[in-house]
Amino acid sequence: MAVNRVPVLKRCRSLGMDPIYLGIDKKSNRQLKRANRKMSEYGLQLREKQKAKFIYGVLEKPFRNYYKKAKQMSGMTGENLMVLLETRLDNVVFRLGFARTRREARQIVDHKHVLVNGKQVNIPSYLVKAGDTIEIKEKNKGSQRYKDILEVTGGRLVPEWLEADADNLKGAVKELPAREAIDVPVDEMLIVELYSK
Repeated sequence: MAVNRVPVLKRCRSLGMDPIYLGIDKKSNRQLKRANRKMSEYGLQLREKQKAKFIYGVLEKPFRNYYKKAKQMSGMTGENLMVLLETRLDNVVFRLGFARTRREARQIVDHKHVLVNGKQVNIPSYLVKAGDTIEIKEKNKGSQRYKDILEVTGGRLVPEWLEADADNLKGAVKELPAREAIDVPVDEMLIVELYSK
């Protein structure tokens, strides 16, 4: 399995984004040494795509598949793409506050700690639907790991399209998110322009 091993803060710096979107509270003190030359249109489009891929932890091939799927759905392709990425199971676990970062959420799903509608799901890219309930397995709920996680994520805002019960490590998807509800600093129209060439 391919894994992106680039240091997170270094990647955030090169993409010009805040690590807080990944659930990381660190700040890098280094400044990016780059000549002030104007970026081309293609460069801007590529950077937006890389930003989206990096935030959600998706590699190129699956990302292209999400784009194809978004194109076939009705409505705006860019908005559909963001909704697909946002409804991935690992992202929903992160948004509910059951993991500190999206990478940790992915690991929690991989390690078979998550039940969707009472069934064990260990596929981070599983797409949740409106009405799904997501919970941490009963035998893992009491573990120290989740107590530590809830300490860190206790103050985090849960998006309005999700409903979280932090005490029981349970959550539900009330509805699919609208683009306005997704607080990710990505201009999806540039991604659509890049792929439609």
